Amino acid sequence: MARGKRKGRPIHGWLCIDKPAGLTSTDVVNRVKRATQASKVGHGGTLDPLATGVLPVALGEATKTVQYVIDGIKHYRFTARFGEGRDTDDRDGEVTATSAGRPDDARILAALPGFVGEIEQVPPRYAAVKIQGERAYDLARRGEVVELEPRPVWIDDLRLIARPDLDHAEFELTCGRGTYVRAVVRDLGLMLGCYAYVDALRRLRVGPFAADDAISLETLDRLVGDDSLPQALIPVGTALEGLPSLALTEPQAARIRAGQTVHVAPNLLVGEAGEDDPTIRAMAAGRVVALARLHGSELSPLRVFNL
Repeated sequence: MARGKRKGRPIHGWLCIDKPAGLTSTDVVNRVKRATQASKVGHGGTLDPLATGVLPVALGEATKTVQYVIDGIKHYRFTARFGEGRDTDDRDGEVTATSAGRPDDARILAALPGFVGEIEQVPPRYAAVKIQGERAYDLARRGEVVELEPRPVWIDDLRLIARPDLDHAEFELTCGRGTYVRAVVRDLGLMLGCYAYVDALRRLRVGPFAADDAISLETLDRLVGDDSLPQALIPVGTALEGLPSLALTEPQAARIRAGQTVHVAPNLLVGEAGEDDPTIRAMAAGRVVALARLHGSELSPLRVFNL
């Protein structure tokens, strides 16, 4: 009799990984999966190989909440290098243009407000954006012409942190989903009358996950080897902390887990459900039971967590 496929271990929760430079986000996910043998693994927001920092990795039932992390606010620290343009808009690319001029601090500071708020941004040619079903970076690597349309993105804050020398400037950026730091640097360089690319990039925060709480892949290996992985696991519901919550009784929770609608007291809702997306966290005994929709006094499950 043929043996069935190995399904992996039923591990549920988040790991906040400090991604090293040189690895893709997929590389990190594969490393985590090999180390933990978890049945399901995914990540909450891609980082370029050049980048380091916070990469939230979801295991098991936490993969159902990835979208809420991807939609979360992100905080980056990065270094721009002035005087060169590169095809990837970062230091890993080929030089495409050079400029002799370098902006002074006053010109940089004067330009930054133009990048705050809702702005139109054209993604880099080497981006994961799809064009007729193909990734832009795949087309660019084949030498094909890549034309991407501008799209709105939101930037909360962009500030100059340090100026090590005339060629470099360090910044911190807080932004919403879909914002490319490489495009910010490219466009800032053009606005300042010179070319620029990302020389270093570190993500400090994604939603509730922060760099201070991140662990290295080497630390993860040690934790697995010592059978102490649970010490590093972050609860599944952490990604949903921005959603309003409603506490259920155990009988109500059992019905929700079975896919049934239950009647609740709407006045017990903690937080306000949005009009456009009235999704809430259904909780029982301090654990998330389901993502659900509240209509009047009726609570209907959208995604149930098998914890």
